[in-house]
Amino acid sequence: MKKTLIAPSILSADFSRMGEEIRRMEQAGADLIHCDVMDGIFVPNITFGPKFIADIRKTTRLPLDVHLMITKPERYIDVFADAGADYLTFHYEAAESPVDTLQKIKKRGIKNGIVISPDTPVNVLRGILQHCDMVLLMSVYPGFGGQKFIEKSLERLAELTKLALTENPEILIEIDGGVTVENAAAIKAVGAQVLVAGNTVFSAPNAAAVIQSLR
Repeated sequence: MKKTLIAPSILSADFSRMGEEIRRMEQAGADLIHCDVMDGIFVPNITFGPKFIADIRKTTRLPLDVHLMITKPERYIDVFADAGADYLTFHYEAAESPVDTLQKIKKRGIKNGIVISPDTPVNVLRGILQHCDMVLLMSVYPGFGGQKFIEKSLERLAELTKLALTENPEILIEIDGGVTVENAAAIKAVGAQVLVAGNTVFSAPNAAAVIQSLR
């Protein structure tokens, strides 16, 4: 069984102390740093761009898990690869040609991944997962941190796990949204290997204890 990886989402960090916040997560035992890039068009929020990724790249040795919540993500692969992304994931719903976009990311020598939102059927990924290093299931509606976990996501995650085992057994299955210490065991039981957690870890007095509990 693969080790459960914990990816704190900096969407819940104090942006005025981002370098310190990321180092705090690294010291607490995080495996990746999850970075949500939002354009205000694909989702109703705006966060940061490639310069921000390049700047935080200098603060940590942990892999940067860059999640593009933007329209036409294929236009921005090179700039985020140059900025230092280790994983670059994008939404199935936003890409003109998901497989072409996945292949373009791979050509840059970094890990790629596809994301689906809560209302997108899992079966749209049939024939696509074989091209992916990672697949991310959103368990909240993308755009804002601090949302409650959508319970039907467990059923969707089980379906995704079954499909992934058939098409690409080596793929990493990631879940993002409303992950807590209370629901982590149920989430892991149906196949999630990478848990994105925002408020759960950043607001905790003891982030290391929370990360260990999630794992």
